[in-house]
Amino acid sequence: MNRRTAFVSILAIALLAWFLRGANLASVWSYVRDARTDLMVLSFIFMATTYWSRAIRWRYLLAPIGPTRFRTVFRAGVIGFAALALLPARAGDLLRPYLVAKQDGLPFSAAFATIVMERVLDLIAVLALMAIYVWGFADRAALPPHLLRPIQLSAAFGTAAAVALLAISWILASHPERIGSIVLVLGRVLPQRIAIRLSEIAAAFSSGFAVARSPRGLLLSLLWSFPLWLAIAAETWAITVALGIRMPFTGAFLLQAMLVVGVAVPTPGGVGSFHEAYRLGVTSFFAAGNDQAVAAAILVHAISYVPVVAFGIIFMAQDGLSVGRLGELAGVARDKEIPHSNEVPILRTPGR
Repeated sequence: MNRRTAFVSILAIALLAWFLRGANLASVWSYVRDARTDLMVLSFIFMATTYWSRAIRWRYLLAPIGPTRFRTVFRAGVIGFAALALLPARAGDLLRPYLVAKQDGLPFSAAFATIVMERVLDLIAVLALMAIYVWGFADRAALPPHLLRPIQLSAAFGTAAAVALLAISWILASHPERIGSIVLVLGRVLPQRIAIRLSEIAAAFSSGFAVARSPRGLLLSLLWSFPLWLAIAAETWAITVALGIRMPFTGAFLLQAMLVVGVAVPTPGGVGSFHEAYRLGVTSFFAAGNDQAVAAAILVHAISYVPVVAFGIIFMAQDGLSVGRLGELAGVARDKEIPHSNEVPILRTPGR
């Protein structure tokens, strides 16, 4: 076990212990056992919708780089998100573009850049939905002024920052060669071979933002971000209500912004940090009891991760991959920063 893995493992255990502090496990189990079955089934449907929506959006982002197949993009997405839960250091974010690049013949650097573009679009959608809630739907009685005002300001500043990131993406997309030239100039203090390599990486990486040059492609990618995050919000809302917590559907817009912060902590699958972010959100803003919140957090996390891990393992087995092999591939990509597609080890799949 290397130091990074040891650190994130200890961090996950510590956060999980903090999350469970003071919880009555018998009471938590009673809430889980009594959850409404109809809403739990509905949450599975919403969960499946999110991965279908992600695949459609990702294809729009990849389109300027080269043609892709829905099957490849969907399967790579599921395997990548399964890897996020199984491997540390967000290895799935490297594996998703790796799998698509290798199987559909795309440059890996540009494919990886679309993952960054996804994050920009996700940020815009999440912050826009949170702003809609705190400025238009928030119950002033449930959100007292000393909490409401900071949240409103955070939503406003966050949305402005997201728009600024979108503008930066457009700059990167419009001038990929110029970006590479700038890096080459800055790299004169380095050995020539390294400077040239950095220049190639920068130019290829910035070309992954090519969708920003297409108003139609960018608009479609942005528009698909909203049904995607509405489905995620609906999944969270359905489970929350199934546990008896009184939260309006729009309240999930605020809660999912907190969950995004939780999963940013680099523990596998956001273990501990996701749970605590959810518990803090529903107890602070929606008057949930602690045991009730702990039970709901466990179910929200389980439905968000367990099905995708199960299907990810099935897809991995079909492609002749294992969790250990995925870890090796992620390590190769990370060690080489952003390798070109012809530098990535061959992915051997049945019949190919």
